Amino acid sequence: MSFYHKVEKIQSWRVILMACAAFVFNTTEYVPIALLSDIAESFSMTTAQTGLMVTVYAWTVLTMSLPGMLLTGKMERRGLLIKLFLLFIASHILSVIAWNYWILLLSRIGIALAHSIFWSITASLVMRVAPKTKKTQALGMLAVGTALATILGLPLGRLIGQVVGWRVTFAIIGALALVIMLLLMRILPNIPSKNAGSLTSLPALAKRPLLLGIYGTVLIVIAAHFTAYTYIEPFMLQIGELDPNFATAVLLIFGVSGLLASLLFNRLYRLGPDKFIVSAVLLVGLSLALLYFFVQNEISMVAIALLWGIGISCIGLSMQMRVLQLAPDATDVATAIFSGIYNAGIGAGALLGNQIMNHIGLQYVGFSGAIFALLALLLFLAVHYKYRVKA
Repeated sequence: MSFYHKVEKIQSWRVILMACAAFVFNTTEYVPIALLSDIAESFSMTTAQTGLMVTVYAWTVLTMSLPGMLLTGKMERRGLLIKLFLLFIASHILSVIAWNYWILLLSRIGIALAHSIFWSITASLVMRVAPKTKKTQALGMLAVGTALATILGLPLGRLIGQVVGWRVTFAIIGALALVIMLLLMRILPNIPSKNAGSLTSLPALAKRPLLLGIYGTVLIVIAAHFTAYTYIEPFMLQIGELDPNFATAVLLIFGVSGLLASLLFNRLYRLGPDKFIVSAVLLVGLSLALLYFFVQNEISMVAIALLWGIGISCIGLSMQMRVLQLAPDATDVATAIFSGIYNAGIGAGALLGNQIMNHIGLQYVGFSGAIFALLALLLFLAVHYKYRVKA
């Protein structure tokens, strides 16, 4: 094997490990959605009350993504990544031993702090450590790690939680994070901060209407998605009266759809980025609008979950790529803002779904999400029409 091929192999393994890191970070973010009922029961609370944990996590990421990135902007990236993993692991230990809901919430805030900086630096970092000819594929691999969080992480986390308790789920995630951290310590070189941007980058980014349009669209469409997705487990059990095991299978289908979305992104995005984004938002909106009518039947629910999952995964991938394309001079700052806004959407959607469930009815979360998806589509089209450029 030539020296070039050895280097490329090592670089490919770095990308794979970063994808594994994405897997554990995304698994822990979303796994409470699959365990809401179990967590609520263990603390003698309602699912609506424990569902606010999703909002607190998301809003911690929202408020800390940009400040955290600016504070760590000049730090060497390998060392920073290891510090984030240490905080992540320690917070999971606290989750495992949490003796009441508020301690669990505190541990989730610690995880969210690590998450906020991790996702601010990861997209640009994975492209830097990737082989020169495989930069786009590296971002796709990162998406695969994210998709596997829903394919394996959520259903396995739910299964483990049902069999031996939700605390064991968090313990396993912490253990996986420890293994990945040790491997990253071994294989990653020192990576100086590069094109991270700084506080002075903000005025320049604020003058890019296409970038601001992406941010606004992301905020609204992610809120639309999480209005229904946060409460998909009780929705299927109470409204659809489906078997709990089937509810676990639906979470698996969401993950499979993420892999399909990654394949579609790699093949189709470059042919028409804006058309790709419009199609993805339409798919999410349509799925949410039809959710109530499809939940009564297992086959139709599988179909809607597959299309919904493809749509939302394509949105995440395409929007992140657009941010990197529109802010090449300040990738980490732009990505930090993207991560914060994405999580603002998660928190807003979880809170909106909570209010709808409490005051209007759980059956209306899909319809409510569809309205927001339509608003996101109109915003994107309006900004694109006014400021359109060749992608």
